[in-house]
Amino acid sequence: MATPLHRQLATELRNRIRGGAIAVGDALPSEAELCREFSTSRGPVRQALAALREEGLIGGGQGKRPVVLDAVPAQPFESFQSFTRRAELTGHVPGQQLEEIALRKPDPAVAAALGLEPGELVVQLLRLRLLDGKPAMLERMTYVESVGRPLLDADLNAGSIYAFLTARGVDLHSARHTFDAVAADATDAALLCVLPGHPLLRERRLTTSSTGEPIEWSDDRYRPDVATVTVTNTRGARSPQTRL
Repeated sequence: MATPLHRQLATELRNRIRGGAIAVGDALPSEAELCREFSTSRGPVRQALAALREEGLIGGGQGKRPVVLDAVPAQPFESFQSFTRRAELTGHVPGQQLEEIALRKPDPAVAAALGLEPGELVVQLLRLRLLDGKPAMLERMTYVESVGRPLLDADLNAGSIYAFLTARGVDLHSARHTFDAVAADATDAALLCVLPGHPLLRERRLTTSSTGEPIEWSDDRYRPDVATVTVTNTRGARSPQTRL
């Protein structure tokens, strides 16, 4: 199936921004100019620009020409999409490389996060995520045994674990995300191709079912040149996030 025109336009504009053809602080061509360049109507152009605004790449609107705010697409704070899906939506080719998977006893901190009794087993994996063939993020994921066992026999280099589990009816309902910065340890440095001690963006995530049962605990570490986080607050709206 052909890629919709507005997605093609968004991908082209992202590539220009990432490649420096349109620098941070520069204005994008006007809607009329983009319509002429891509031989299209204003509808697809406006959809493409809306996608870039949502990602935090551009600002402006209401009659003002869009201006480039950042060259790195932001990961929406409230998003519960897979890494694979986020990559595809932002014009990248996602990839993955499984480094390790095992059935074992978790350390006490992970066991406590998942509400496990002493001695209970979990499925733990270490997987490198790629964007356009380059290291982008390292996943350290822990699943309660009943959910994680099918992963032991799955091809985890084939795509999204999130998609794999949801296709099998796993109730991935809610997630609590905690973001901070950490220094790369030896494993991070080797797999993400950075120096030991290099700052990384860390996302710790606790995923629960619709009944509140813990399912997954994850410690994901991103190269900061490929990921950012955006939090949007609206006056008068009650925010579910806690900021420390």
